[in-house]
Parts: sequence; structure tokens; C-alpha cells
Amino acid sequence: MDLLGLSVLALALGHVFSNAVRTVPAMAADVLQRDLGLSAEGLGALTGAFPAAFALAMLPVGVALDRYGVKRTALALLGVAAVGSLLGAVASGPWSMLAAQVVLGVGCSGMLMCPITYAAKNLPPQKFGLWGGVIQAFGNTGMLLSASPLALLVDHAGWRAGYVACAVLALGALVAVAAIVRDTQAPAQARRSVAEDARDVIALALSREIRGPVVIAFASFAAVLGVRGLWGGPWLMEVKGLPRVEAGHVLLACTIALIIGPAVAGLLERRFQQHRRGLLVAGHLGGAAMISLMVLGGALGWGVAADALLLAGFGLLISLQVICFALVRAAVPPERVGRALSAMNISFFGGAAVLQAASGAAAAAGGIGAALMVFAVALVACTLAFLRMPGPR
Repeated sequence: MDLLGLSVLALALGHVFSNAVRTVPAMAADVLQRDLGLSAEGLGALTGAFPAAFALAMLPVGVALDRYGVKRTALALLGVAAVGSLLGAVASGPWSMLAAQVVLGVGCSGMLMCPITYAAKNLPPQKFGLWGGVIQAFGNTGMLLSASPLALLVDHAGWRAGYVACAVLALGALVAVAAIVRDTQAPAQARRSVAEDARDVIALALSREIRGPVVIAFASFAAVLGVRGLWGGPWLMEVKGLPRVEAGHVLLACTIALIIGPAVAGLLERRFQQHRRGLLVAGHLGGAAMISLMVLGGALGWGVAADALLLAGFGLLISLQVICFALVRAAVPPERVGRALSAMNISFFGGAAVLQAASGAAAAAGGIGAALMVFAVALVACTLAFLRMPGPR
């Protein structure tokens, strides 16, 4: 592998960390609620602070990627992320955990955008879709750490040890980026202020060229975070009655699918570029169907094997979300790609913040099945809205 590939993978280590740390609650929800004095609704609202802070930070991150370069932006964010993990490890109540989630959200806000932007600036467009899938697949291995390994760690050392392990991972990624990445010089900004750059991010989000991906993205990552990152573990432990470690084993089905799926999606995007919108629609409607069938199966008494299959199907189908990045990359020139991708990522994580909070309220009113259905409904609604949006000129 050449230096460009190694640089992309070094930057993607931050995405590995991000996926690990934001899915900690899936395997530790019960002990987090007990130790921090939280209800299910409170846990949903508190963990929703992570994507909310993430989305708010994407505006300056998008500007920084184009103005200051990828490497410097990544190093700064990895340092913030390590601090956020340590704050999570020492949290003693809802407010201190809220602070940790906010700091983590800010630190993780560029963990996907850094390798994606680096690839977009240094690779030809025809290779970008494939590498986008590789980045997502590699980054999603972080979820492996928060499945069975985290379940074992929580059982033996407590949930705080999970945040300490994540802090070590963030520092390791920081060292790798510092040692390997050779960033290209950020282009000179023609007398543009930071405020003008920020306004450009907002204008891009509303533009005809990327409006469709922005709309479907609102529910896309929210569903991943809701199913795999928060409610999947409680569903298996509380509704299906599985012990923590066995629930972690079942969640591995979804995690492996989320690792394999993006790479497959990247290959499909490259092979069927003329049908990218159709693939994106099929993946999101299929993901909604998998969630709905899992909730229906809970009411009908289906076994855990059915959940494992449906979670794997969900992971494979929703992974077609990587096509959003290819659509955005194809719509803008290289000098604006950091801001354009960040504009879409604001929707990715802003939607996660809104829908995660809504799922907490749904869980309080109707149980974990109702919380999961929030994401299924949102996927259908945003996909139908996407179909009504015009494609790029």
C-alpha cells in the first residue's frame, strides 16, 4: 500500500475510535442508568448530546478542513476526543456525563470527514466511491470493540474502563496521524473570512446540488446510532432476556454487516454509478423494513436467531449510505469538498441528535420497541422526501 493509502487509514483510526466510544451505551445502558441515576428517557436525551455537539461542531470543522488542512484539523480533534473519553471515565452524575458527551461530540466531529476529505482531495472522482466504502468499513471495526469485548470489560471492570480504553485508542490514532500523514498544503483563501466560509457551508447544505443527500442523511446515521449504538443492547437484554455478553455476541451480527456493507456499497457505487440514487433508496427503505420486522418479531415471540438475521440485514442495507458521500463529492469542485461534505455531515448528526432524543421519549411512553420504530419511520419519511428532490445539474 502506498503512502496515500496509509495516510487515509491512519486518519480513519479516528473513525474507529468514534464508532467505539459512541456505541459504549449499547452495552452499558443498564449500569449507566443505575450509576448515574438516569431513566431510559434521560439516557436517550443525555446520549443525544453527543450527535448534537457533533453537528454544531461540523460547521467550524468543515471550514478548518479546507482552510487549515486535514492533518492539523485531525490532530486537534483527536486531542479533544481523548479528553472527552477521560471525562466520561470519571463522570459521577448526569451533568458530568453530559459534559463528557459534549466534548466527545466535538472531538469526534471530524473523525469521518478527515479521511473522507483527504481521499476526496487526493484521489480521482472515479476512485472516491470505493475508498469512501473502505473508510467506512475500516472505521466501523470500532463497533467490534463495543460489542462482545466491551460487554466482557463492563462485566469485569465496569463501564468506566470502556471510556479509558477509548482514550488510549484516541491517543494511538493521534500518534499514527502525526507520524504517517503528509498533508497537502491548504489552498490560500482569497481574502475570505472564517464567517464567509461558514456561510458557504450553510449555503451548500441548501443548494440544489447536495440538497437530496442532506435530506436522506438526516435519518441515515441516526438509525445506525439508534439501533447499534443505543437501543440494540437494551432490546436484546430487556426484551429478549439475554445476558450482557450474549447480547454482545448477537450485536456482532450487525457490527460485521456494518463493516462488510460499506466496502460492498463502494463496489456497487463504482459499478452502477448511473443507479446510485436507486441504490440509496433501496438501502434506506430496506433498513426501515429490517427494524420494523425486528419489533414485530418481538411482539410475535420470534427467537433471537431472527433478531441476529434482521440486525445483519439492517447493517448491510443501511451501509449504502456511503453513496451520499459520492453524490456530494461529484457535485462540487475539490476546493469546496471539505465544506460540502461537512454540510451533509451536519445533517447526519443533527438528525441523530433529534431522533435519539425522540426515541428516548418514545421508550418512556411505549418501551424499547417504540424507540426503535422512531428510526424506521424517519428512514421512510426522509427517503420519500429524497425521491422528491432533484438530482444535481
